[in-house]
Amino acid sequence: MSQLWPSYNPLPVSFVRGEGAWLFDKDDNRYLDAAGGIAVNALGYSHPALVQALVSQAQLLWHTSNMYHIDHAEALASRLCELTGMAQVFFGNSGAEANEAALKLSRLFARTKGIAEPKIIVMERAFHGRTLATLSASGNPKIQQGFEPLVDSFIRVPYNDVTAVANAIQANPDVVGIWVEPIQGESGVRIPAPGYLSALRKLANQHQLLLMLDEVQTGMGRTGQLFAYQHEHILPDILTTAKALAGGVPIGACLIQGKALDLIHPGMHGSTFGGNPLATHAGLAMLTTLVNENLIADAGKKGAALLADLKTAFSDLSAIVDIRGMGLMIGIELDRPCRDLMRLALKHGLLINVTADKVIRLLPPFIINEIESQLIVNRLSVVIREWLTAQAEVSTSA
Repeated sequence: MSQLWPSYNPLPVSFVRGEGAWLFDKDDNRYLDAAGGIAVNALGYSHPALVQALVSQAQLLWHTSNMYHIDHAEALASRLCELTGMAQVFFGNSGAEANEAALKLSRLFARTKGIAEPKIIVMERAFHGRTLATLSASGNPKIQQGFEPLVDSFIRVPYNDVTAVANAIQANPDVVGIWVEPIQGESGVRIPAPGYLSALRKLANQHQLLLMLDEVQTGMGRTGQLFAYQHEHILPDILTTAKALAGGVPIGACLIQGKALDLIHPGMHGSTFGGNPLATHAGLAMLTTLVNENLIADAGKKGAALLADLKTAFSDLSAIVDIRGMGLMIGIELDRPCRDLMRLALKHGLLINVTADKVIRLLPPFIINEIESQLIVNRLSVVIREWLTAQAEVSTSA
């Protein structure tokens, strides 16, 4: 019996090594990874640039503390700001921690406006993390159940509905920010209409609110731009990211500019491990590799090709409700719950993720080649068709 908390329900496999887009178990069986560690392993496994960065830094120094200057943290922050248009960065250890930093900034911003009980507009079916405040901001009752009372700071409106946001602002004078994921990943790769983020930016400007973007999952090139907001040529006041930032080494970042500047002073916020030399050196290697090897643009092109191939492969299946995506972030929505597909796919040497009960979410590494992309399509086609046949047989026998 495992001594771990029963927080997870892991599949019956344990991996011992990885290479490129493949993982290997203790019996040397190999599995094509189309889940990417849930958008973390953008460079796949054992990428030379990331390995070299980790080994070289581990031989020198991996932690001091934020009582001292950390050169790699300064360098990573500078490069991120250069590529995003943001002005300053705080480093933590996860997306949830980055999002907590964003929420604390919103409270400080509220004080500058004389608002004692500030509210933030958030979206239905959003996911921002599992700390008490971030799960309160999330629109998923399953992760909130049992943890009440929740943090009462949020006004929830439908996603992809600019009018609903505008109405919420008019009805609530204590609103200080609009918080949104450019693409809702956990709720099934839900993509808003073009111009949605631009419209939210305009509303935030009109009402002197913070525009807060959660790019924990969409960031670091996943959608074909370094950050998804760059598709619309806007700039948020607060931007959070994590997951692929250091290719699997725990790190999160909260970036700020504009109205979010000059709110934090020494001693007001911190993180013991945040921005340590090991994580930030890995982050530098990750960012440098993405840019120098043109992997961000590649993610956009590879994702478009994979999306087209999937639509062709499943055009005859009525059980497929929709296939959608941007870059290498793709959702295949079925007309029924399909979490069992993860276990069946494992038997066929394919790693996938199912989210929102009915959506297969594909988040493969950016380094997949054409052969591997086609393997994803072929193996997934076999898995889905086999599963649907078994479902039909059970229904008939019943």
